[in-house]
Parts: sequence; C-alpha cells; structure tokens
Amino acid sequence: MSASRMLSVLHWVVAIGGIISITLNLVFFGLEGTKVPKCAKTPRHPPEGKHDTRSQVFADLSPEEYTRVRDYLLSVEELDLTSDALAKPSQNFLFLIDLSLPKKQHALSYLDADGAKPVREATAVVFGGARGLVSEYAVGPLPHPTYHRDVTVERYGTEIPITARTVTLGEYVLLFKCIEDQVFSKLGLLLKESFDVDKDKQLNAFEQMPRGVKSGDRLTWVSYFRSMSGMYIHPVGLEVLIDHKSLNASLWTVERLLYNGQYFDSAEELRTRYEAGDIRKIVYVETSDYGSLKPRRRALQVGPQQHYAEGRRFSVHSNQVLYLDWSFAFGLSAVTGMRVFDVRFKGERIAYELSVQEAMSVYGSVTPGLALTKFLDSSIGVGRFAHELTRGVDCPYTATYVTTHRYIDVAAPTRFLNSICVFEHNMGQPLRRHFSDFFSNSYGGLVNSALVFRTITAIGNYDYMWDFIFYQNGAVEAKVHATGYMSTSYLVDGNEKYGHQVAPKVLGNIHTHFVNFKVDLDVLGVKNVFQTKDMAYVNVSMPWNPEHHAMIPQLVEQQLNTEQEAALRYGTKTPRYLHIASQELNRWGHQRSYRLQVTTFAGDPLPESQPEERSMSWARYKVAITRHKDREQTSSSLYSQNNIWSPAVDFSKYIQDNESIDNEDLVAWVTTGFLHIPHAEDVPNTVTVGNGGGVILRPHNYFDEDPSVHSPDAVYIQPGSEQSCDTNPMACLAQKTCAPELEPFTYNGFEGVMKFD
Repeated sequence: MSASRMLSVLHWVVAIGGIISITLNLVFFGLEGTKVPKCAKTPRHPPEGKHDTRSQVFADLSPEEYTRVRDYLLSVEELDLTSDALAKPSQNFLFLIDLSLPKKQHALSYLDADGAKPVREATAVVFGGARGLVSEYAVGPLPHPTYHRDVTVERYGTEIPITARTVTLGEYVLLFKCIEDQVFSKLGLLLKESFDVDKDKQLNAFEQMPRGVKSGDRLTWVSYFRSMSGMYIHPVGLEVLIDHKSLNASLWTVERLLYNGQYFDSAEELRTRYEAGDIRKIVYVETSDYGSLKPRRRALQVGPQQHYAEGRRFSVHSNQVLYLDWSFAFGLSAVTGMRVFDVRFKGERIAYELSVQEAMSVYGSVTPGLALTKFLDSSIGVGRFAHELTRGVDCPYTATYVTTHRYIDVAAPTRFLNSICVFEHNMGQPLRRHFSDFFSNSYGGLVNSALVFRTITAIGNYDYMWDFIFYQNGAVEAKVHATGYMSTSYLVDGNEKYGHQVAPKVLGNIHTHFVNFKVDLDVLGVKNVFQTKDMAYVNVSMPWNPEHHAMIPQLVEQQLNTEQEAALRYGTKTPRYLHIASQELNRWGHQRSYRLQVTTFAGDPLPESQPEERSMSWARYKVAITRHKDREQTSSSLYSQNNIWSPAVDFSKYIQDNESIDNEDLVAWVTTGFLHIPHAEDVPNTVTVGNGGGVILRPHNYFDEDPSVHSPDAVYIQPGSEQSCDTNPMACLAQKTCAPELEPFTYNGFEGVMKFD
C-alpha cells in the first residue's frame, strides 16, 4: 500500500473514531441528564414543634443504667446475688431490671407545670432461692444508684413465693438434663424406632403451662416435637410430666409419661411394656418439611414499595416521636411490651399512657400438654422477645428503625437492633372523599396517611405484631395481629372434638386469644366521666299526621358513675358508643370526649368458677373503667403464670371497691382478641389476615369540626383546575419523581436469642 493511501485510510479511521466518540458522549450526557434524582433526605417541611427532653422521664433504661444497677446490687453483701445466666434455683438470681415508671402526679407536674423532675428509678426482680421468695426492689437514683428498697408487699399486698418465678435459662438446662437422665437415657430403642432419635438426631421440647393444679405446684408437662422447621406443628406423641418444685435439682422427679395416648408411671414401665409389645407403638415415618417458610418458588420481581418523595414528615429523637400534629414518648417493657406516653394532638394531651398489658390463650385438648394450658405471656415477657424487624417485610424498607436494650434472664444488658420501627403509611383508602355530581361538579378527598409505631414479639410459637397508629383526624388505634405457629398435639382417640387435623397425625387445637390494653385517657385534663351512647327504636306519632305512628331510632345517652357499673362484661349487651368525656363543651354544646371503639372477635372467657380465672380476670370485660391509682399499674404480673391460682395481681379487685368514676382521673382497660379454630390453611403457619383485634380512640365532639380539614394532603378539583398544584398536589407528583436512597439490607435478628448452654 502506498504512503498516500495509508495516510488516507488513517484520516478516515480518525474521523470515524471522532464521530463515535462524540455520539457516545452525547448518549452518556443524555442518560445522565435524564437520571432520576435521589429523594430528599431531609423533609421539605419538617414536623412542627421541637423535641422535648422531658419525654425522657418515660425512656427505657440505657445499657449504662442497666449495668450500674446490676453492679450496685451485686455489691450489696446482704443480698448475696448472682447474675450468672445459668444460676441454680437455690441461688439469689438477679432476673430482671426494668424502668420504674414515675407516679403520674409527679410526671404531670414535671411535664406541665415546671415541677421537679421525678427521681429516676429501676425495678430489679430477684428470684431469692436462698430465701424462698421473689423480691422486687426499687433502685435509685439513676444513673448512679445509691439505695434500694424492697417494694414487693407495697406493690402486691403480699409476699411472692419462689414457686411463682419464671423458669430461667438455668432452670431449663437442669430440666432438660433431668429428662435426659431419667427418661431418654432409658428409652433408646423406643426413641429410635418411634422417632428416629439417636446420637445425631434429637427431639425438641415445648413446655405447657400452668405448672400443676394448685398453688405451690411446679409440675410441668413437656411435649416433644420433631426437630424440623416450625417444630410446633410436628408433635410426635411423647409427653413427660416433671416435678421441679424443689430448689435442689437432684430431687426432681419424672411423675408420668404419655406415649401414643397411653400413660405410664415411669420410663422403666414404658420401656418394659414397649419391649414386651403389649402397647400401641408409634412407628417412625418420615414426613415432609411442611412447616418450612422457605420460598417454594423463585422470586420474580419485588412487590410495591413506598418511599418519601420529599423526605420524612416525622422525626424520632431519643424516645420521642413528632409527626404532623402528633407527639408522644415511647418505651418497650420486657414484661408488658410496647407503650407510649404523653400522647398529644395539636399540643393537647389526649392520653397519658397507652400500653400493652397481657396476651393470654386458653387451649382445649384430650392430651395433657394442652388440656390445661393457659398461657399468660407477660410472665414470660411480652416485650422480652422483640427481636430485629426485617426491613421490607416486617416494616416498609424505608421505615425508621429503633434499637432497644433489655435486661431479663441474662448476665448483662442485651441489645436488640432495629426492634421498633416507625413509618408513615398510605393506608390504601382515602380518609374522606366526595365526588359531587348534582348541581355543581367537584371532587374533594384526603389520603389516609398515618404514622405507624410497631414492634413484633415472638413469644414461643406465636408472633404478635403490635401497632399504635396515629391518624390525621386525631384518632389513635392500638392493634394486634397474630401470626407464627399454632400449638398442636399428636392425634389420638378423642382429640378430634378439640380442633381439626392439619397434617398426618397432627391436631390443630382450639384456643382463644385475649389481649389487654391499658388506655389512660386524659380528655382536657384528669377530671373525666364515662358515658355510653346507643340507639333505641321508639314508637313516635308523626306531627303532621298524629294518627300515624312509626318506630324511629332515637339516641340513648347514659353516664355511668361507679367502677362496677362501668365494668362491661363479655357476653352481655354492651352500648355501642363508649366515651371518656370532659366537662368542657365544644362549640355546639356537647361534652368533648374520646370514644373507645373496640374491634374484637374473642371467644368466651374462662368461667369464673375455675381457680385459674383470677389471674386473667381482666378478660371478663370488653371494657372496664377504673380510677387511676399508681399502685394499679398493670392488669397482670410477671408472676401470674406460675402462681395462677393465687395471683399477685387480680384485676377484679380493682373494681371490687366500686369507687366513684364521676369527674375522676379514669383508666380504661380494653380487652380484645379472637377465637382460633385451627384449619388446614394454618400450615405452614398462621397469617395475620383476620387474626387480630384492637381499639380505636376516636374524637367525639372533641373538636368543632374534623381537624384533618387542615391537612396539607387535601385534594380539591373543579372543572378546569385538574392540573392545579395549589389545590391538587397529586397533579405535580410526576414532576417530583425520585428514587429512594435505600439503606443496604442487613439482619442481626439472631443476636440475643435464648441459648441453653
């Protein structure tokens, strides 16, 4: 090739390369120019108001406070305490440290009248094996404790026997060892042939409660399940009754065994009769992993997600949340669970306290593991098992997550990352709307955006999702949904009447769910009354035609003046409108009030003739109204489960004195729940849909009009104004399209789980 021709080719290559380069740059610049911007991190219009450090009067203890309380108590020689998580029952074990709530009068003085800050104290629960008593101590002042005092009798009016204590990790280890030594070590052939158990395979235990049939008992039926996903729906037909009342574990004994519906007095008897072939045997059959929650099909695409186009409209700082017109303080008790305090709307306190109190279930079965079972979860810890919430599943991906700390049955405070979530949520329907088609044309609507404050507690087999929801019309909702696994029993003769079969030889047992909320409403102060409203058909003569009568619904109003009048039982006709009202009137001359609207599908409460009912006497009442008393702090207690026949807290006694509730500081105790008759669709586990209940606190003549009329989210459209951003923010949403800046997915939920070693 000649030099001139080579030069010509080179010129063409350079020219073509330049064109390609320019084209690619134009493409890249164009792509960059159309790239969707990231959504705002800071809100365009931050919440009105400022965070108030006074909310910290309700704040959970910090890790430093837990540690200082522990170290202080361990240094007190006469208490002779241990914090060893595997402490023996005979030792004095520091089981629990939690916040002692201030007296309401002191808190209100501090919050409202520049009164002195209440002394910050902790409650320490000691299982005094050496003394034979459970003791509660008030420890303070925090953060540097210098004193402690025994407040057990002051709080409960009685001493707490050591048999009322929660089973600790240390006691569990000894229980499992006792059963291994006295049962499993003697039944090798049976365990292999019936359950495929050997040195490499095991069964999982799940205990039933209460522990016995009378006060002082500590007799526990332990049921066994296959070590598979969702073990609770894989019963094997073996149950063991162990007496562990003695504080000396060497004296514990196995009292009875149940194998395939047959009872035996000892492992030796069971082995002898099994080997002789004169009992009905269980022959091991491998089953599918039907309780697994592993996906059964590959993910195809991510479902709908929410994000904040112009930044979050709420703020979480320390233990306080601000959201539009709302503010509240929050905490998470290891015993009772989620709670909020000093709930205000437009600066006015609506509620002093809104809190979970207890979750209870009563089971039916022919087998002992569930025949007498009545779970009272606060005795295990409603808030104890609030583990990490999974981003994008338990809460929206973009929710704000809060880490909590607890000290219960451990040697040091335990951190639970991201165990509370807070998010603003489009509830999926308008809060209100109207399309005008007659005489004039217009559309007015308001999206139902609300703030959700959530935690989820996995208490054994059941997971409870707790929500407090704050709406723009001044309403608050406390709601619970249940999921997780149902408790099941091995299918034997006679058990069919207690539920439905859900898997091979597996019965899903009928049971109730009752949940109790404390609602301490302060409607324009602490001097309130309790009113009911309903309807009645009245035979009325028509004014324009007196000879004609018609049955017309009429308003029926009543004020209830004593605690017993205001104890509204399940199974009786309850007025449909229940109100905590002030003496102040709105513009139209009606008493300003908040309505308690209960959503419940509960079964029947346990008959009062049963001795265990005293521990759950709050479940008699759909709503009960009492005068506020600091010593009536909770409707149940840590000791209800294991001393169910002589409870430290019997809620019915709150009502027994029948005090006046006329113009007093009132507390509503609300019970909700659902009856669960298990069915095939509870496998692999129970869904939240339809399984729950709650209470809505709704303003009723509290305002002169719906306060959400002032919401900036309102949309109003008239002919010709469809695209106006002034009255229709939805018209401009497309111009504000942005991509959320997402946190990387992490999960640390297995931190803080129970370990039996």
